[in-house]
Formats: sequence, C-alpha cells, structure tokens
Amino acid sequence: MERREYYSLFETTRARGWLIYRVFAIFMFVAICFIWFYRLSNITINGEDGKPWASLGLFGAELWFGLSWLFSQALRWNLVFRKPFKSRLSQRYEEMNLPGVDIYVCTADPDIEPPIMVINTVLSVMAYDYPVEKLSVYLSDDAASDITFYALLEASTFAKHWLPFCKRFEVEPRSPLAYFNTLASKTYPHHHNHAKDLEAIKKLYENMKIRIEDAAKLGGVPKETRSKHSGFSLWDSYTSRRDHNTIIQILLHEKDPQNSKDVDGFNLPTLVYLAREKRPQHHHNFKAGAMNALIRVSSKISNAKVILNVDCDMYSNSSQSVKDALCFFMDEEKGQEIAFVQFPQSFENVTKNDLYGSSLIPVTEVELHGADGYGGPLYIGTCCFHRRDALCGKKYNGRSTNDWMSENSHVIETNLQELEEQSKALACSTYEENTLWGKEMGLRYGCLVEDVITGLSIQSQGWKSVYYNPTRKAFLGLAPTTLLQTLVQHKRWAEGELQILFSNYSPAWCSLRSISLGLRMGYLHYNLWATTCFPTLCYSIIPSLCLLVGIPLFPKIYSPWFIPFAFVILGESIHNLSEFLIFGGTIQDSPFIITAKFMDEDVSQRYEKEVMEFGASSPLFTVLATLAVFNLFCLLATLKELVLSEGGVRAYEEMLLQVLLCGFLVFINVPIYQGLFLRKDKGSLPTSVAIKSIALALSACVLSKIFI
Repeated sequence: MERREYYSLFETTRARGWLIYRVFAIFMFVAICFIWFYRLSNITINGEDGKPWASLGLFGAELWFGLSWLFSQALRWNLVFRKPFKSRLSQRYEEMNLPGVDIYVCTADPDIEPPIMVINTVLSVMAYDYPVEKLSVYLSDDAASDITFYALLEASTFAKHWLPFCKRFEVEPRSPLAYFNTLASKTYPHHHNHAKDLEAIKKLYENMKIRIEDAAKLGGVPKETRSKHSGFSLWDSYTSRRDHNTIIQILLHEKDPQNSKDVDGFNLPTLVYLAREKRPQHHHNFKAGAMNALIRVSSKISNAKVILNVDCDMYSNSSQSVKDALCFFMDEEKGQEIAFVQFPQSFENVTKNDLYGSSLIPVTEVELHGADGYGGPLYIGTCCFHRRDALCGKKYNGRSTNDWMSENSHVIETNLQELEEQSKALACSTYEENTLWGKEMGLRYGCLVEDVITGLSIQSQGWKSVYYNPTRKAFLGLAPTTLLQTLVQHKRWAEGELQILFSNYSPAWCSLRSISLGLRMGYLHYNLWATTCFPTLCYSIIPSLCLLVGIPLFPKIYSPWFIPFAFVILGESIHNLSEFLIFGGTIQDSPFIITAKFMDEDVSQRYEKEVMEFGASSPLFTVLATLAVFNLFCLLATLKELVLSEGGVRAYEEMLLQVLLCGFLVFINVPIYQGLFLRKDKGSLPTSVAIKSIALALSACVLSKIFI
C-alpha cells in the first residue's frame, strides 16, 4: 500500500545571514581575548606607579563582560523562525476533533488592575475563532473582589451580543475597548448593517462600563444588584483579601442552556470565576499558587488538554492564535515532544522611541528565537499555550501520543451547583500540604520568577518548547510608564533569575541531561544578569575617576593594542543598533493607548511626549543620579584641563577612550540632568535626591584628588 505523503503543520527556517554573523562573532571573540591579554600584561606596569587596583578592577569587569557576551551568543548562534499552516490543520482535523482549550486569566488587585480592563481581556479570549464548545475561560481573582465578580457577571451578559458581532463582521482585535479604539482614527464603516450594529454594541459596552466603574468608585456593588444574583451571597463570610473562603461561580456552561446562549441562539464558551481560599497562616505562593489552583479546578470542570494563560492586561489581538498554537501541538511527527508554545509579550502603549526599553526587542525578536534553535524558549509567565500533561509534571518518554479527544474522560456528570461545591476543595488553602504541587507538579514555588523555573523544570523532563512570533501580535498589553516601575520590574526579574542559579534547577551545575549546551548557556545568560551590575559600576566609575586624576587606562591611539578595543566597541555598537532597527526599533510607531491602570493625566502627557517620569524618592534614583553627576563633574574637569593645560594634547592621545567613555555616560544620562536641574514639573527628581547625589559626587571627586 502506497504511503500517504505527509505535510507538516508547521515550518521551521533558519535566520538569514547566520553564516555572516558567526564569522563576525568569531572575530569579536578574538578581539575580546586580545583585550584580556592587554589588561593582564599591563597590571604589573601600572603597579610600578602604585596603582594596580584600577587595572585589576577593569580586568575583572572586562573578563565578566566577555563571558557574559559569550553566553549571549548561544541565543544568537542558531536563530530559527516558525510558521504554522492553519489551512492544513483545518483540512486534517474537523472542528469536532480539535482539542478543548482552558484559558486562565489572572488578576490580583482591582485597584491597580481595573475590572473593566480585566473583562476586556476575558471577552477577547472568549471570542477566539474556535468552536465555543471547546473553549473554557477561567478568571482567577486573587483579591476575591466582589466588584471584579460583578464585572465578570456583566461581561457574561455582554458576551451574548459581542461574540455574534465579532463573528458576523470578522472583528479584529476582539477586545471591545481595543476594537473601538482602532475605529476612532478611521472613517465610519460604510456597510449599513455594520454601522447600525456597531452603534448598538458600543452603546451596550458604554452602559456596562459605566455600571462597572460606578461600582468601583463606590467601593462595592449596589444592594439592588447583589439581590439579583445568588453568587454575591458567597461574600457574606468574606473577611479580607488574605482571609476568605473559596469562591467558585460557573457563570456560563452548557449545562445551563437557557443562560449560556448568545442572541443568535448559539452556545457560549464556559465562563468560571475563581477566588481560591486564603488564610493568613498559609502561604499562598502568589501567581504560581493561583495558577495551580486553576489547573486543579479546571480539571474538574472541563479538563482540556491545552491550557492558555494570560495576564489580565494582555488581551488577545488575534482570533487565530489558538489554531496557530495547535499547529505545533498536533503535528504528527514533531508535535508529541512540545510542552508549550510561547508567544511574545508585546505592548501597545510603547512610545515611538521606546522610552523605557519596554518592548525588549533583543529578547523578543532575537534571543527567544535563538533559544528556540536549541530546544525551546523560556516560559515567560503569560501568552503561553501549555500541554496540560507537561504542566502537571508528566515526563516525556519519547512515546507520547496525541490523544486529543480524551480530555473530558473523567469530568463528572453532575449539575452546576454540585460541580461548584466539589471544585471548592481543590482550591482550599491546605490542599497542597504534603503533595508534589509546586515541586514537581504545576508551577514551581520558591522563586521570584516562578514561570521561568517552571519552564526549565519542564524542559529538564525531556520536553521541548516552541517560540512563535507572528507578524500580527497575538497579545497586546500595557508596559510600565514610569522609570521607577521599570526599575522595580527589572530588579525583580534580575533577583529571580539569580535565585534560579542557586536552585535545584541551576543550569550551571545540575544534571539537566535533556537540555542542550546552547540552551543551558542561554539560561545562564539570564541567570547572571544581576551580577553584571558590578562590572557595570566598575566601568562607570573607575575610568572617569582615573580621568579626573590623570591616570591612563587604555592604549594610545597609535598603539596596535587600540585596534581590538576599537573593534569591540564599534562592532558591538553597530551590531546592537542594527539588531534594534532591523527588528522594529523606532521605524514604526505603535498605536498609543493610555489607561487609568498606570497614570493620571499629567503622567500620561509626559509619557506621550517621551519625557522620563521620576516623581518619587527612591534609593535607585539616588544611585543613578550620583553616578550621572559624578561623570559630569569628571568630564567638565577634563575639558577644562584640555583647554587650559599645556599637556592637553598628551591627555587627548593617551586618554581618548576614557574621555569618550565618560562623555558617553554623560550623554545617556541627559534625562537625569534634566530631572535634577532643568525640569519643574511633578515628574522631575525630588530635591532631596538632587542634594544627596551632588553631595556624594562632590565627595568622591574631592577624595580622589586627595588619596589617588
């Protein structure tokens, strides 16, 4: 019998120009080795002047920078790009044969995550272009807020109109707020039915929004509204966010056909509200604990083989994302080993020049593709489709089968009220005691970046992952809009990655046989991110300090040793700039949308104008401001010497790189100087920070003149 020709459900291609980049990287590494040799050979020479500490400090920094660069090459050496074929998926599998998908949306604080934003995300994933009988959407509310529950209740009613509207007119994106915003700058639809229905759906949305926001302003749901739904009685025993019973409400389900039909008479996806039990005496493990409770509760209600988790501020921007992900999972030859499909976390409120670097272009457009080339990207905690078995701790043995139709095999047939009661026990605060949850099952505990360590654990069990970065972003959210928010976020990431280095899953010394050397190096690149602060401080202080007192640390312009320094500086700068521009950069401005989640009107206006937002006193700002002022003082003193001193030409020849480095540090800190000395708005740096930074910088300059 002739074998049927096999067509893969996805395609994998290598990045163009990979050979050229590898040649460049080899030359770069040779130049780095020359720099190490130069620094070592000159430590003794400087020692004759009694100043070996400066060269030793720079050698340590340059050694670390070089090793960090080497680890980063694992994420650039073998970039791959994926392309799913949804048409082949449709031809091969009828809708009834597609697997169920459980979607988790997590929220934790209605004050900083407004309920109206949360339900826009919920509505966007409910409206996926996918059989509604196969979709189940779960909202995890870790604040157990009756206002959030009320918002979801309103959304369940609005969905009866919104989902038919989306299907009728092929709406994109399917978050109501995002869709209405895309129409704001366009001409009104010419199609009469579209225009008529659009007016009606916008009116329904605005009325819903007003009711939800009024409840949020009042700090509670009106008594009249509470009396209309029995679910609010579950808050009668509510004590606080950290002390309450499990609250589960199944708002839409096929077992309640009268309530779960849209206005056209078709079924709606299952919709569930969950607030797991919390008690002060039991650690709740934050988002990881919430996710694990969702995994258990959903296994009782829908038990889908595929799980999607998104943050409450990351709405679906493409209705085809589920089918895109399934092309990877359901491929007959390669899909069996895939544990999760990671989409990039993209932001719609990034300014034209990406003021705070929130888009993370090197990570999303380069490094995750590189990790994919060595076995799979990191799990970044959101915008990720999981295979339930892998997420629950099952090891890959090379013989897994894609039995996508067995997900509901042990879902108990019972009425909704009984199902809610039976599910409560799975979300109680003591359920995980003396179990493997958080250790070998579900998301792992004990790390600030529980998502990354979970992905690493899954990959160590033999599974692979896939990174898919579609042209139309699958998910869009909101990035931090102040410098302090960005710094705190990066600090958390850096601390969490460092925790992984010393954990049981450390890529440095643990026996992770299933993880390739390239992927191991890629993880180490992120794990060592926090430690890079020390060599960065050395390079921000020592060259400028020695410039101030006239100690040269780099080779002269006409010395052959100047060449490797120049090659590394120019080569890496040009490469980084090219990487940024090729993969987006500032070429195309993203649509700019600001919500009340992050800022008031003044902050919004400054952010839109790309004016850096400080506006608070923080030790982080004091450190940054002190370094900025110190380098400014060193540069001004040097320029004065160049103009007035007879030895100005000699200083230019022997200390060119130090002058350029100091000048570069001053240039990139211009926003800080503006915040310290020029700006008068509320977003400028506080006077206390200015006084402390100037005093510390002056002290450093005076002491260096005395003791060096």
